[in-house]
Amino acid sequence: MHTRGLTGTMSFAGRVARPKAHPLDQRIGGFGGVEGLVTYLRDNNITHVVDATHPFAAQMSCNAIEACQRADVPLIALTRPPWLAQADDRWTHLSDIAAAVQALDGPQRQVMLAVGRMHLQEFAPNPQHFYLLRLIDPPSVLPPLPNHHVIIGRGPFTHEGDLALLQKHEIEVVVSKNAGGTAAYAKISAARELGLPVLMIDRPNIPPRREARSAQDVIDWLTGHEVTLRGV
Repeated sequence: MHTRGLTGTMSFAGRVARPKAHPLDQRIGGFGGVEGLVTYLRDNNITHVVDATHPFAAQMSCNAIEACQRADVPLIALTRPPWLAQADDRWTHLSDIAAAVQALDGPQRQVMLAVGRMHLQEFAPNPQHFYLLRLIDPPSVLPPLPNHHVIIGRGPFTHEGDLALLQKHEIEVVVSKNAGGTAAYAKISAARELGLPVLMIDRPNIPPRREARSAQDVIDWLTGHEVTLRGV
């Protein structure tokens, strides 16, 4: 954006200790719900909002939709296409984290748990499993899972690397959010090659909104160029 003469501020929730560097101004932390976001938009004379949050950050996306409507500020969401099961995939679709916890209520297994550190506590009712955890930052608090191994890493990951990782830890099932995109897809393709089941947590429902699939589409929208967009 900065190369197109556009100015802006990138807002981070603060859940990652080392956010990637960007040329735009940055702020960290929440806005205080819809009311706080409306105030921020008005006080800072914001003319456009780009919602580039994680597909599972449903509350933030819903807040952005309502706040932009109230502040009369146009909004676009930069969204990753969700992953789609292929012929050899062994997916079980689940509605949310609670459903994944319930699905693991059974005999001990070797589990790759790829749901992010914010949800680890929710899997405490199933301490019988071995959990392979891949996190962006080292956990500040020991995960509430007696038998686990933590790997610190930030995507994109490779198919060969994740194939070796699953084999090394003798993983029997992968638990994943349907984040979409390419950076974290390697564990899904590796599970397919190994014939492993995947507990796939489907995306939460978001109210209708204007959506784009690429950063270029967002820039074209911001600069008033013709672009084909999804949603309304």
